Amino acid sequence: MNQFEILTDESPKEECGVIGIFAPNEDVARMAFFGLFALQHRGQEAAGIAVADGQTMSVYKNVGLISQVFGPHTLDELRGHYAIGHTRYSTTGSSLARNAQPFMIETMYGPLALGHNGNLVNSGELRQRLLEGGVGLSSSSDSEVMTLMLARAEGSTWGERIQSCMKEWQGAYSVVILTRDCVYAARDPWGFRPLCVGPLPAGGYAVASETGALHTLGCEAIREVNPGEVVTLSDNALVVHQALKPNNPLARCVFEYIYFARPDHVWDQQSVHHVRQRLGEELAGEVGNGLLNGQTDKNGLINGLLNGQTDKNGLKDDKGLEGMADVVIPVPDSSIPAAIGFSRASGIPYNDGFIKNRYVGRTFIEPTASLRQRGVALKFNVINENVLNKRVIMIDDSIVRGNTTGPLIKLLRNAGAKQVHVAITCPPITHPCFMGVDMGRREDLIAYQRSVDEIRRIVDADSLTYLSLEGLMRAVGRTEGYCQACFTGRYPIEVDVETTKTGFETSLK
Repeated sequence: MNQFEILTDESPKEECGVIGIFAPNEDVARMAFFGLFALQHRGQEAAGIAVADGQTMSVYKNVGLISQVFGPHTLDELRGHYAIGHTRYSTTGSSLARNAQPFMIETMYGPLALGHNGNLVNSGELRQRLLEGGVGLSSSSDSEVMTLMLARAEGSTWGERIQSCMKEWQGAYSVVILTRDCVYAARDPWGFRPLCVGPLPAGGYAVASETGALHTLGCEAIREVNPGEVVTLSDNALVVHQALKPNNPLARCVFEYIYFARPDHVWDQQSVHHVRQRLGEELAGEVGNGLLNGQTDKNGLINGLLNGQTDKNGLKDDKGLEGMADVVIPVPDSSIPAAIGFSRASGIPYNDGFIKNRYVGRTFIEPTASLRQRGVALKFNVINENVLNKRVIMIDDSIVRGNTTGPLIKLLRNAGAKQVHVAITCPPITHPCFMGVDMGRREDLIAYQRSVDEIRRIVDADSLTYLSLEGLMRAVGRTEGYCQACFTGRYPIEVDVETTKTGFETSLK
């Protein structure tokens, strides 16, 4: 891995974003485009839109950002009343054009297209079954497997075929499905990935991964598609069918709060922005308790800094957290609300420390050798005046591989920070995700088989604190119903821990 790749290889990668629209009086392709634009943060590798007019179906997709894939002439060719769209980050299958979605095929029942957010844990078994049945596959994506299964499924209606396939799909899926005269949306019975639906102001309905995309289209009365539910968007209005019984307990992805979702998203009837602020408040409480009570193990607080040394390290136990640091800064963008909450709870002033170039990680142009040596400095610049001669608490949402945390700390030290204390708004990530999030293999995770102090030494922080799992769930306001497998290794469903996202690539090279 070169230093430029580090820029895009640290954070857990967004899964995907999906949208489905029935709008009889609108330009549905352009509506899908702007809905996907609001979901761009969920995937930057490829995008596609499929449109149907009641008789025929057309699709356009390619690798790149939404604004790179689509232009006015492209959208003009996509005419109809029904549309689905997809923006992709690969979780099963690499970032190749053949894996871009939606997948569109012709079936004995008419044209069919599908876009999928999530990951099936039994996709290998389902794929093998299709191959043994003589079905040819053109991609390495589990989403193509889902599409071809629907084409072969039993049932007299698409609704019945979808329900039949849902009984065999094991894992995470929020899926949009387009036929010649209808849009369907379905969500797995565990509720791993988000999906919501709402009426359009000029008539019709839209479904999307996040509420922000629906607000962009003018939807107001928005509700979640419930786990195990199928919704139908057509001339017959919104039809809701509980295809599978919801699992008990549910397993919503808690990382939607920590990192993935846009702050204006409402997830499980809660504002993501407000939950992130509470994450910061909980983190401040745990750091403060560790500072005052000398805890060095339970909360990952570091010996030496927190054992009553008040001169060398400037700690003032009698002043609590305010004596520990001079400024709280976030690593933009998802950590900003948490840093605000941390500042509010601790009394330490909040300020911006980093300016982020949000586009450098999405360029296809390789930098020169001298620029590659700049590494993370291509993506972040420090506001020197805000950290010079100050003890800094740097708030970040997570440390996955550990590639950027150390360089960020070095940037702060080079800008004149006296101390850099790092506080993370989730527990250590010790296990990979198999439900639609690319966190790498266990061996890629910096917290796998390492102590907090070992990680602190690797990234060269003065102290390192992770939020406890209990603190995380207090901030979420729930005691169950969320997947925590990346922290605990306890997966809601049985998984093959040796599975890789490019496991189907070898036969297609």
